[in-house]
Amino acid sequence: MNETPTFTVFTPTYNRAHVLPRVYDSLRGQTFRDFEWLVVDDGSTDGTVEMVEGWIAAGELPLRFVRQDHGGFPVAFNRGVHEARGRFFLELDSDDACVPTALERFHQFWESIPEDRRDRFCGVTVLCMDDDGAIIGNRFPAAVIDSDYLEMRFRYKITGEKWGFQRHDVLRRHPFPQEDLNWGLLGTIWSAISREGYLTRYVDEPMRYYEVASPDSMSIDRAEIVAPSRQRYHRAVLNNDLHWFRQAPLQMLKSGVLYTRYSFHRHIGVVGQARRLDSAAARILWAVSLPAGYAMFRRDRR
Repeated sequence: MNETPTFTVFTPTYNRAHVLPRVYDSLRGQTFRDFEWLVVDDGSTDGTVEMVEGWIAAGELPLRFVRQDHGGFPVAFNRGVHEARGRFFLELDSDDACVPTALERFHQFWESIPEDRRDRFCGVTVLCMDDDGAIIGNRFPAAVIDSDYLEMRFRYKITGEKWGFQRHDVLRRHPFPQEDLNWGLLGTIWSAISREGYLTRYVDEPMRYYEVASPDSMSIDRAEIVAPSRQRYHRAVLNNDLHWFRQAPLQMLKSGVLYTRYSFHRHIGVVGQARRLDSAAARILWAVSLPAGYAMFRRDRR
């Protein structure tokens, strides 16, 4: 196995033995072979261990298997980033698949970025499709566009599942915080990377088959609504992203409402909420959103 492969394909799994062969078959068929498959098993009890050990013995893929006690997706994700050896980190969920040329195309897209500009880029992102080939969410505004997570969300209103890799050296600086390990939002990580000034090359080409109907067994079995990551995510929008207000006023107002809602669930009162906002503009938007946020909180409690 190459000690520093181009890609680490990371798959977190928890009791997914019935669907994990879908990933295995996809990776066996890849035309680009400079990768490792890193499977982090989050305490499975369904035969996953025996199945993966059988694949390792077969030797058809450069596969590394890491086991841990059940901790949920953020714990598994942080472990995967820590264990990865590749230059680029690409998550492929335990019930998904990709086209045979996926890694080859990703590599071509990265190489198409002029070498003297690559330091400004953190990765490449493409489209997802269902098993019938229908695009999930909306398409990108051009065949190839260099942008970032925040601009794509606020200016171009891009929604729906997408798929991409990140530079490993950049991702290592942005783990899920310790207080988010029960339930975390990947959008928090992508937003933080965007705020550092990194670009992503977005390519309007579907390469991942996303299993829409399959339940996510890596999700936490407690109330996500009280997770610190939700309150932190919307607070960061108010503190850092209000320059997008003209392009996305409703999204900004929504973040104001949800910041209030989740703050109350975290037992943060009105004064504490105001103190956590950095600018007069953020506090004005929060004040306007406060009644609706409090009403949602009361509805949740009921």
